[in-house]
Amino acid sequence: MAHKHHCCCECSTHEHHETLHDHKEHEAHESRNRWIRIALTSLLLAVAIFIEKTCTLPTWQLLVLYLPSYLLAGWGTLSEAWEGITEGDVFNENFLMTVATIGALSIGFLPGAEAQFAEAVFVMLFFQVGEFFEEYAEGKSRRSIAHLTALRPDVVHTDEGDMKPEEVMPGTIITVKAGERIPLDGIIVDGTTTLDTAALTGESMPPTATIEDNVCAGCVNLTGVIRMRTTKTLTESAVQKIIHLVEHAADRKSQSETFIRRFARIYTPVVVLVAIGVATLPPLFCSSFSAAFPTWLYRSLMFLVVSCPCALVISVPLTFFGGIGGASRQGILVKGSSFMDALSRINTIVFDKTGTLTSGRFVVSAVHPDKCDERHLLHLAAHVEHHTTHPIGAALRAAFPEEATDGCIVSNVEEIAGKGIRARVGRDDICVGNELLMEAVGAEWHPCSHVGTIIHVAINGTYAGHIVIRDMVKPDSSKAIARLRALGVSRCVMLTGDREEVAADVAKELGLSEYCAALLPPDKVDIVERMLTERPKGNTLAFVGDGINDAPALARADVGIAMGGMGSDASIDAADVVLMDDSPSRIVTAIEVARRTISIARQNIVFAIAIKVAVLILAVLGYATLPMAVFADVGVMVLAVLNAMRALR
Repeated sequence: MAHKHHCCCECSTHEHHETLHDHKEHEAHESRNRWIRIALTSLLLAVAIFIEKTCTLPTWQLLVLYLPSYLLAGWGTLSEAWEGITEGDVFNENFLMTVATIGALSIGFLPGAEAQFAEAVFVMLFFQVGEFFEEYAEGKSRRSIAHLTALRPDVVHTDEGDMKPEEVMPGTIITVKAGERIPLDGIIVDGTTTLDTAALTGESMPPTATIEDNVCAGCVNLTGVIRMRTTKTLTESAVQKIIHLVEHAADRKSQSETFIRRFARIYTPVVVLVAIGVATLPPLFCSSFSAAFPTWLYRSLMFLVVSCPCALVISVPLTFFGGIGGASRQGILVKGSSFMDALSRINTIVFDKTGTLTSGRFVVSAVHPDKCDERHLLHLAAHVEHHTTHPIGAALRAAFPEEATDGCIVSNVEEIAGKGIRARVGRDDICVGNELLMEAVGAEWHPCSHVGTIIHVAINGTYAGHIVIRDMVKPDSSKAIARLRALGVSRCVMLTGDREEVAADVAKELGLSEYCAALLPPDKVDIVERMLTERPKGNTLAFVGDGINDAPALARADVGIAMGGMGSDASIDAADVVLMDDSPSRIVTAIEVARRTISIARQNIVFAIAIKVAVLILAVLGYATLPMAVFADVGVMVLAVLNAMRALR
């Protein structure tokens, strides 16, 4: 479903929630109405069958008896068939159901023919049940970007008092405290801090921002209190641009036709044309056209009744429903049967890096001491970083968990903006930070060949070594990519907002030959757009991501796959498939489940058509009996449904 365009971003969170609530209420109302129609149709049909069995009525009275239940169950199908005819979309499943059931209603008026009124109502009733399962399998999934409003604080702290974000004009001085999200784009005029920009840019290492630096709305202020001068209104902010990208990416995304609708486009015209041929061509070769026509018309109507795809319109949605249920038990949420179909045809997968192929959390990957052992170097760094909220400090403390309990005294802690931290640990003066801090204290540092963030340590002005911190690749990422290639996914590409050297190192570790680094959200969408034009016809492209910056690309891809464990609300809303445990290997499982589901659906189609063709040939030759016709319709439906239930496993 395409998003509505918003002329501005000044709609409140409350209004978003109201819209979502109204939409859910509408869906619940529609579902209730369908079940009421199914129940009333069943009741009226049971009454009509009872009266027919206990009373002898002429054909026209039987028609009147069955007509209410037929119209109640089939009015929607009849009106959609007529709408298709008027709009030029004639040969769809609604048209075939209409022709088949009208044929069943008409058979009883032919000389010597037995009325098939109950058959016509049953077909429409089963079609309603099939439609319900199709809608349920689709999940009524509608993309919502309401959660993106969480990127925008409700209150902005200005010198004149708290204001709403939409009321703040460019040039206003605002204050952002540690832990708060930056509400508007602007320039820092006072203070130094570290910003979490991963959600917006995908850059794994939080950058340091100080006076005169530009900062974007949506970033999280991690450490210090800053004052900044706003440069843009809310409607021009980085957050609103991402919202706009998500909306328009979803608008441009082509919605796959349902599996059964694509089948009906081929099946329906063939059946209708053959039925017309059965009714008109054989009598032309008979001595008396008028005498032979009623016989062949009866056979053509029987042909239409037998060819009614009741088994297909129920078993195929049930197969997808079962496949979606089976996937959910594997921790994979698929938001509709059309996406199950698209999953089975994936040829190209585009990955985000941070939080998708990597853990998104910093860990110590190497310790290179110069003047002490590894354990002592970690001990000193962890103590100095004891009070910091920076991710680097958290990684150092995690690498030396004894830091909180070893009784070591830390004093005179001094944070040096843009360089690191200086503190006294026991009797030693310890400096932990970047090369600028080492130069400032006169420590002769040396570079490291490892890729990552290098944390240098000096003891009393003497260089003691360095620690490498990086965002580690997930344990199953390499295995997942290898398995995807074994499944026939020919192209795997990594996109990231991180630095070139970091991206190259991760791509090399995973065996990826294609990657792009230092990207912004619009860049990712542009690359996905280009790759959509390059994919082979009949195949689909999937984008896998977890951050707010990935939401536009997730919405634009044929299949958007989000990491549900650590993924942002925006990415989960924009995605078509959600992996609940964040494991890339679940993508392989999702494709395997989808392909098995499609295989079962095709088995049902081949089986149903084979039986129907056999009975139809007998019907044309005049050898078909009513039990044969019933088996070709109801019996095949039961067997197809039983086969469809295998998709649940």
